[in-house]
Amino acid sequence: MASEEKLPLLDNDDTHDFPRYNPKSLVPNTLGPYPDGQPERITISASNCFLTLAEQDSIVALFVVAFDTRSGNIIEWCVPEDTELDGVEFKAMTSGSHTLSSDFVYFRKDNLFGLACFENMKVESEIERGARMKSVGILSLSYTTLYRHMQFLEKQVRHQLETPGNYSQLLAFYNDRKGILPSEGTSETLRAPSPRSTPSTPSREILPEMKITHPAGCFSQFIKFFEEQLFVLWKFALLQRRIIFFSPPPIGVVCYRVYCACCLANHSIQGLNSIELRPHFYVNVADIEALETEVAYVACTTEKIFESKTHLYDIYVDNQNVKASSMGMKDLLKVSDGDKEKLVKLNNLRSAHKFSTQELGEEAYTNEEEIITSFFTEMNERLFQTLLDISQSQDRQLTSDHMKSIGLDPTGDRAFLMELVEHYGIDVVLMVDNPCCPK
Repeated sequence: MASEEKLPLLDNDDTHDFPRYNPKSLVPNTLGPYPDGQPERITISASNCFLTLAEQDSIVALFVVAFDTRSGNIIEWCVPEDTELDGVEFKAMTSGSHTLSSDFVYFRKDNLFGLACFENMKVESEIERGARMKSVGILSLSYTTLYRHMQFLEKQVRHQLETPGNYSQLLAFYNDRKGILPSEGTSETLRAPSPRSTPSTPSREILPEMKITHPAGCFSQFIKFFEEQLFVLWKFALLQRRIIFFSPPPIGVVCYRVYCACCLANHSIQGLNSIELRPHFYVNVADIEALETEVAYVACTTEKIFESKTHLYDIYVDNQNVKASSMGMKDLLKVSDGDKEKLVKLNNLRSAHKFSTQELGEEAYTNEEEIITSFFTEMNERLFQTLLDISQSQDRQLTSDHMKSIGLDPTGDRAFLMELVEHYGIDVVLMVDNPCCPK
């Protein structure tokens, strides 16, 4: 597997208990400092998915999925033995994975998040039809911790292929890292009994961050892949719509697009009428019923049938082709002049940063991710703060100059702004002429 396809969602350095990100750098100076110098809570998707200390070092289940020539995908082994894993066999070994030699996948199982590594090994066996396919995966309460176990899972799936039925290393790993799920109906977080992950009460919540390895980070790849359409995705993420990314296998790199799309909507402005933009990562046909009840989510799939299920999504992203499920959303697919200007500004920031840190090697790429996430957070907070300030003014009038000041095109972004203020319940009077209805 190419190294650039296995980039972590977070920092690969396990020697740090916390992400090394400085949350203060995410807030524009125009909004002023945090009380006491630190924020109480920072989210990655304008939601309430917070990362606690106890969640960081614990897993709640470990499993092996195998392909059986007679039964198809099966749960071969799991710990704890009574773990409810219905459907995980089709998440950990995705549709179309038989065409690959290896892949990885992030997914959701009820309120848990999973990471699995898949490998396909040729064997001299008629019973196995010449190929042995397995996935080894884990479940956790938080997807922000899963990256820590990628290397272990990759080694273990190879181990399971070469020595089937030998689960001693997996069991030892689970006993060292296991956590205890909270009881239903309680507000407890995941409890971890081992000394290395003793629960404690954090003084503040941590912003999950995304560190990278050579040669590039997943956010940098995300920008390069979508270019100007990046800001079309930004608008739908900020509007907290339902977004599905489709791609043929491999799916691992597409899972990072889900993560990046959620990050586009990051902000810490309080008091907005908002809902959680939930990352589902990989989904398949078994998830259709559950997705029908969701009002805001980001997911990815290898199954083309989702394209015809237009009631499930607001936008469907087939590689670089973005399409809306309704006529009302199609105006938001157009790249505005403001979007082009924002991309130029973002790329200028990235270029300036690379130039100033070119002597630092890989660390320069690592810091570039912070430049990107900071760019979107500051832009979102400036946008929302401006709208809230106007809503509290005497005339509540939002003019073309206001739109320009927050990076929006008065003509091309008018429909987006109208959707935005309606979605968040921000009471302003738009004083920008409708281009379809001139005076």
